[in-house]
Amino acid sequence: MKMKKTVSIVGAGNVGEHVASLLLLRNIANVKMFDIPRQVDEKVFEPVKGKALDMKQMLSAMDIDAKVEGYTVTPKGEGYEPLEGSDIVIITAGFPRRPGMSREDLLEANIKIISVIAERIKKFAPDAIVVVVTNPVDVMTYVTYKLLGVPKNRVVGMAGVLDSARFKTFISEELMVSPKDIHAYVIGGHGDEMVPLISISNVGGIPLKDLLPKDRLEKIVERTRFGGGEIVNLMGTSAYYAPAAAIVDMIEAFVQNSKRILPCSVYLDGEAGDYYGVQGFCVGVPVKLGSNGVEEVIKVPMIEEEREMWKRSVESVKKTVEVAEAILSERSSRE
Repeated sequence: MKMKKTVSIVGAGNVGEHVASLLLLRNIANVKMFDIPRQVDEKVFEPVKGKALDMKQMLSAMDIDAKVEGYTVTPKGEGYEPLEGSDIVIITAGFPRRPGMSREDLLEANIKIISVIAERIKKFAPDAIVVVVTNPVDVMTYVTYKLLGVPKNRVVGMAGVLDSARFKTFISEELMVSPKDIHAYVIGGHGDEMVPLISISNVGGIPLKDLLPKDRLEKIVERTRFGGGEIVNLMGTSAYYAPAAAIVDMIEAFVQNSKRILPCSVYLDGEAGDYYGVQGFCVGVPVKLGSNGVEEVIKVPMIEEEREMWKRSVESVKKTVEVAEAILSERSSRE
């Protein structure tokens, strides 16, 4: 009998717990969740253990035979021993950007968190495929890759799958067609400079640019770029249903070795790096995902206008990577 894979989720907040729930309900993998405790006045709560127990009872109610456990860890990295045996580790832990916090402040805070987690992954799950969700995701994927020192195919960031899902949603609503029949990619950095590829997007094989006038397409592209912000403005917090579904899409490709082509943030160098004009950092491109992680970087064609947008997006990511490099270097010299 084939052994079920184990997926560990570091950070069991809104995104992490929804990833766990979807993986279990779809019976894709067994799940381990890791998170820090929460203190209210004198009372210390361990929400990750409570969520795991709740999910166990959900599985019993639905007659699903899967395993889930929750583990309380400390910010200093104590309690990560159960990572051992993980086939895939998902990192959702990190700070959101808060009022008055610069991008550099956010970077420094999240690099500190990622550094502790990466050290524990190296110790307890050195052969795992690692999926990074922490923002800014392209930079955090690069930082994780550098800290782990593993082959580049084993570290991948979740961004383009979510951005593409948003793009498809808005196209679906505009044309009143099923998203199943829409093929659309969003590549580049996971931010305001992302690049929806209209030139190769199609609905049932018909080019998208033949179905919608330019002004409507531009509005859809704009809404896609700021799709995360739209949800924050409505809910007062960032999205979690769609990000969780996007992560599960990736995990399913790894677990089932399905060779899905999905846009993800990956480390680019060599021939693929030359094609995309990126050497030595992570950015979102279509890749083939299977049991070995990132199995191939797909060289997607771009028209001149898209290539210019791509260059701007890459430059934006590169500047943030340089800031992260300086932070890493400073941390290294202090140690």
